[in-house]
Amino acid sequence: MHNLGEMVAVFQNRIFWIGSLAWLVAQILKVTIDLLSKRKIDFRRLVSAGGMPSSHSAFVVALSTSVGFTQGFDSALFAVSATFAGIIMYDAAGVRRAVGIQAGILNEILEDAQKHRPVGEQKLKELIGHTPVEVFAGAVLGFLISWFLI
Repeated sequence: MHNLGEMVAVFQNRIFWIGSLAWLVAQILKVTIDLLSKRKIDFRRLVSAGGMPSSHSAFVVALSTSVGFTQGFDSALFAVSATFAGIIMYDAAGVRRAVGIQAGILNEILEDAQKHRPVGEQKLKELIGHTPVEVFAGAVLGFLISWFLI
């Protein structure tokens, strides 16, 4: 049986907080980039998926890099974290990106159908995945945050 002190230890886990900070910085950058490019602020970007840079990539690379720096890049824990980071980044740029493209096509079909007859108005979310550049930018961000904070 675990005691409360052990469960609260996550709040003292430096590696977890470095990953979380990388995620937060990536999300703030999304809001900032949107502000600069679209001239309007959208606070929903703080919690949404997709866009530049990938916060998923920033989080998992910061986490994995921090594990490497503290446990060794030859450790089993680094191997596990790096493998999961690779899977998450592949998914962000592959599967989730494809879902976003499909959502865009379905939304176009929906708009065409609405012009001819009444159809439901709820559109699918298109900004779900990332381009490879967004994933790479998130990975670089995560690495740099981990590099400076570990």
